[in-house]
Amino acid sequence: MVLRVCQLCAVDFTVRKFLITLIDSMLEKEWLVRVVCTHGDDIPNLKKEGYAIDCITISRSMNPFHALKSFVRLVQYFHKHKFDVLHAHTPVAAFIGRIAAKLCGIPMVVYTAHGFYFHENMPLLKRLFFVSLEWIGGKFTDLLFCQSEEDAIEAVLYGILPPEKVLIIGNGVNTVKFSPKGSQESQLIRSCLGLPDNAYVAGLIGRQVREKGVGDFLEAMILLAERHADLRVLLVGERLSSDHSDGIEKELRQAIEKLADRIIILGARDDIPSLLAAMDVFCLPSWREGMPRTIIEAMMMAKPVVTTNIRGAREEVIDNVTGLIVPVRSPILLSNAIERLINDRHLGKVMGNAGRKRALKLYDENVIVDRQIRKISEEFVKCRIGRRNVVSDHASSRRSSSN
Repeated sequence: MVLRVCQLCAVDFTVRKFLITLIDSMLEKEWLVRVVCTHGDDIPNLKKEGYAIDCITISRSMNPFHALKSFVRLVQYFHKHKFDVLHAHTPVAAFIGRIAAKLCGIPMVVYTAHGFYFHENMPLLKRLFFVSLEWIGGKFTDLLFCQSEEDAIEAVLYGILPPEKVLIIGNGVNTVKFSPKGSQESQLIRSCLGLPDNAYVAGLIGRQVREKGVGDFLEAMILLAERHADLRVLLVGERLSSDHSDGIEKELRQAIEKLADRIIILGARDDIPSLLAAMDVFCLPSWREGMPRTIIEAMMMAKPVVTTNIRGAREEVIDNVTGLIVPVRSPILLSNAIERLINDRHLGKVMGNAGRKRALKLYDENVIVDRQIRKISEEFVKCRIGRRNVVSDHASSRRSSSN
């Protein structure tokens, strides 16, 4: 069975970082896959690599005027291409895309919730507003993939979709690419980064925005630097042009002033396994997440993880077993947790090894991708049979009426 699939998201960053393996697997099945997203720096390279990509500007903020413009263009696009399946990602793109797909008669609409925008730390009225948007979106959805188990539970609890239309798919990474390095290779990587041999390296990888907890991380590092001369800080990532979350420029300036040559700021990088190999502990003190892939990457690299008590992160990390979990927006408690690992290096290695075992068991990217493709195939067959039955019933009714 050859399916014509549209993979829809807001930005090229999502395509490159989160969807490529899924797209490749669909192409291997000889499905016809086209990607739709806003134009970005990665688009020319993706096209050179042979991916069919069409650019439609989709804002990541819920601006009604921008959303309407994107909606009209999507309707025109869907009418032209006649897809069998729309697979939508990211909140705004998924919301307008699902409605447009149903209006255009696309037989099957799938939405992957990489993390619902609403969360437990959000003010009640704001939370209810975004729950309502997901509830509306659910009326135009045939199948909901949730990376987080908590998201799946809430999707059913809030009536976004019934249980039979919700599947927990998890999240995963390449187990070969993210594999622990030997001590000599790790030391070589550290040397290339200018890190001393005896340094204790705490790192964060993520978009450089406030809601990722980058400011909390830097404050914790400043506190720890006063007590641990061997501490070094590795900060990886950039703020996307499409990000509407506040930046952390002020916190960065303060950290650079106080940490001086003890902090290394690398920006966006493609050599994430090597950078994780250089770290002793990985930190992600986010305020909200879906099912964070960076934590899984760190676990696969056998690194202990210090993270916050939020959806997704607390599903991946077992507190006091594979890492440590602290309250949201608590730089002091974050620094205390990291200090525990600084003072007990053996504990960090034990937690890292436990994290690797857990990641191999639960977060193999190939398993996650196969789970999605298998479910889409199964549900599309059911959808096609259902449509045939409806057509048959209508034809029978017409014949009965004429008789």
